Amino acid sequence: MKESCIKPFVSKYFFASLLLSISFLLYLSYRSSLDSTIISVVDPTPFSADPGLKIRPGYTSYDSYVQRQLNKTLNPKLRKIWTTRDWNRKILVFSGFFNDLKKKNLLFNSSKALCIGARMGQEVEALKRVGVFDSVGIDLVPSPPLVMKGDFHHQPFDDETFDFEFSNVFDHALYPEKFVDEIQRTLKPGGVGVLHVALSRRSDKYSANDLFSVEPLKKLFKRSKLVHVRTVDGFGLDTEVIFRKNK
Repeated sequence: MKESCIKPFVSKYFFASLLLSISFLLYLSYRSSLDSTIISVVDPTPFSADPGLKIRPGYTSYDSYVQRQLNKTLNPKLRKIWTTRDWNRKILVFSGFFNDLKKKNLLFNSSKALCIGARMGQEVEALKRVGVFDSVGIDLVPSPPLVMKGDFHHQPFDDETFDFEFSNVFDHALYPEKFVDEIQRTLKPGGVGVLHVALSRRSDKYSANDLFSVEPLKKLFKRSKLVHVRTVDGFGLDTEVIFRKNK
């Protein structure tokens, strides 16, 4: 082969290899950053003995579970929908939920509030719009300034930090016990935890568990008292369950 033909070939090969190497290093950097926020799980096959709460099979490790959740959270089409078409619509609906809680004296303008699994932060923005300005969300993928990076199986907060915690992603918890324990750990005594869950229908394909009644939640919230249960229409979730942490 002539030298003039070899040089372009080598040049193209070199730059292609360089691009692949850079992409791989960027991926490793992202994974390292993410791994610093998630817990190490010894048991790769979580089990729920309560017939009213079933863990979906198929996860060989905690990392495989996280990766499946990221497949949804990082989906560019979904992220575009969440920040455009769905943005104002969801804020309006969440604002209605939070205003109802304020009328029941379960949420106040002075409350320090956390939204768990908040994705782009619609519920955080809704809290701020109804007057609860000290509000923040957590998700595996941050969305500043409303949502910081955090794993709901291991919240990045001190004990007794919040007056109010809200989540509509209980069905995404691989370890429901840990999910609830973290809420109770970071709630102040007398603090309120609100979950929106699906009882009458099954959740989406990214869900890690299926809940069939409120009873398993009552068992999980060992340090709290059930305050209220009502039917809601919350983006595929049909039931609002409210607990207050014991003083």
